[in-house]
Amino acid sequence: MSVRNLKDGNKLPWLCECYPQGRKGKRIRKRFATKGEALAFEKYTMQEVEDKPWLGEKVEQRSLLDMVTLWHNRHGISLAHAKYTYRKLQVIVLGMGDPLYTKFTANMFTEYRTTRLAGDIADLNNRKVAVSFRTCNIEQDLLNAVIAELIRMDEWKAPNPLSSVRQFKLHEEEMQFLTIDEIKTLLSAAAQHQHQDILKVVKVSLATGGRFLEIANLKGSQLNKYKITYTKTKGKKNRTVPISEALYDEIYKEGSGPLFSIGYSTAYRFIVNNMPHLNNQSFHVLRHTFASHFIMNGGNIIVLQRILGHSDIKQTMRYAHFSPEHLEDAVTKNPLFHL
Repeated sequence: MSVRNLKDGNKLPWLCECYPQGRKGKRIRKRFATKGEALAFEKYTMQEVEDKPWLGEKVEQRSLLDMVTLWHNRHGISLAHAKYTYRKLQVIVLGMGDPLYTKFTANMFTEYRTTRLAGDIADLNNRKVAVSFRTCNIEQDLLNAVIAELIRMDEWKAPNPLSSVRQFKLHEEEMQFLTIDEIKTLLSAAAQHQHQDILKVVKVSLATGGRFLEIANLKGSQLNKYKITYTKTKGKKNRTVPISEALYDEIYKEGSGPLFSIGYSTAYRFIVNNMPHLNNQSFHVLRHTFASHFIMNGGNIIVLQRILGHSDIKQTMRYAHFSPEHLEDAVTKNPLFHL
C-alpha cells in the first residue's frame, strides 16, 4: 500500500510512499502523525503530476476532435480548401463519437466506415447520405495524413490505429474523354451560349488541361505572350503552359484583373446539358480530354505530368494506354502471330 502504519513507536507512524512518475521514476516517502494527513499528501503529490507535466507523465485528456483542431490551427489552415477539409474531418470524428485520441482504435474507424456506407452518419447540417467505397478511402487518407502530421509535430503520443486498416479495393474506372466530333459539338454549343466566357474557359481547358478553378481565377498578370501561368494550384506549385497565338488573342484583356467572370455551376450545367452521356463527370472531362488526346497524338508522358501538375507520375500513367506504341508488342509477340 502507498499509505501504511509502520507501528514502530515513532511519533509519525503513518508513511506515504508513492511514485508520481511510475514505478521506474523517483520515489517519494514522507511520514505523518495521522492517516488523513498521509492520504492528503498522496493526493496532493499525484495531482502535481497532472498540473505540472515536468514532474511526470501527464494523463492525456484530449479528444480526437481536439487533435484535429490542433492540426487545423497549426497546419491545415494553410491548405487551399482549409475550411472544407476541417468540416470534413469534423464529420468523421463526430461520426465516431469523438473519443479520447489515445483510445481511438482501428475498430472504431471500421465501424464508422460501415455506418457511413449505409448513410447513417449525419453531416454538420444533420443530413444523412450514403457514400461510396471511394469516399471512405478518401476519408481514411485524410485522417491518416492528419495523424501523421501530428506525430511529426510530436503531439500525437499514441500509435496510429489507421496503419493497420486496409482500404477498400476499387475497380479502375473507365477514363472518359471527348472525341473530336464531340469537341466540335461542344464548341459549337459554347459559341451560342448566353454567357460570353463559357467558350473561352472551355477552349483554355482543352488547350492546357487546366482545372476549372485554375482557369476561372486567371488574371491578366498570369497571361504572358502565348503562355498561361497557373498559380495557387492543387499541387501548390505554379506551372506555365504554352498556348496558341489565336487563343491568346481571344482571351487577352488589358490590365492585371480577372480574365473571366464565370461560376462553376454555369460551366457544370453547360457540360451536363450538352454531354448527358458522361458518368459522374462534368467540366473535369475537358482535362481528361486534353490529356488523352495529348498522348494519342504522340505526346511524352513526363511532359504531360508537368503540364497537368501531377506530383506523382502514377496519376499521369492512367493515360499511358492511349499511346500509339503502348504495349504494341502484344501484336507481334503473341503465339498466334508466328503460326
